[in-house]
Amino acid sequence: MKVLLTQDVFNLGHAGEVKTVADGYGRNFLLPRGFAVVATDSSLKRADAVKMAAVKRRAQEQADLDAVAQVINGQTLYFTVRTGEKGKLYGSITTAAIADKITAILGKEFDKRKVALREPIRDLGTHSVTIRLSADIAPTVNVVVTPEGVHVAVSSAAAVTAPAQTA
Repeated sequence: MKVLLTQDVFNLGHAGEVKTVADGYGRNFLLPRGFAVVATDSSLKRADAVKMAAVKRRAQEQADLDAVAQVINGQTLYFTVRTGEKGKLYGSITTAAIADKITAILGKEFDKRKVALREPIRDLGTHSVTIRLSADIAPTVNVVVTPEGVHVAVSSAAAVTAPAQTA
């Protein structure tokens, strides 16, 4: 089945491209979700318009991601947690907790799936965490985990990320 993509589809192509896909994939996934239309003569005539609109949309999204990357790159996120006698954390610092701190910095919702953390942080100290905004934009943030009762000197620039309870 030949389809004209109306939106960018991961691992398939960009909007405005004509692709040959399996009948079931096209009929059961792409067409019902509006990601593509059947490639007919009339739909092929509007392929250039779809492609130009997608290029403009991608450029705007790229600019937005660049702005977000500049804001969060190098930020230090502070977490104050309860620890056991040997310094082990009760609980852990998860992608959701890191995303909540980034949400506070940005002032808008941030998706926890963009935090590239293989496993939750379970140790005290400073950890470097990569944030995957897109395939080519990946700023890093520093996560400082301190035990309760220990105060960390916070600069005025990082006042937004002051210590908070997480367990």
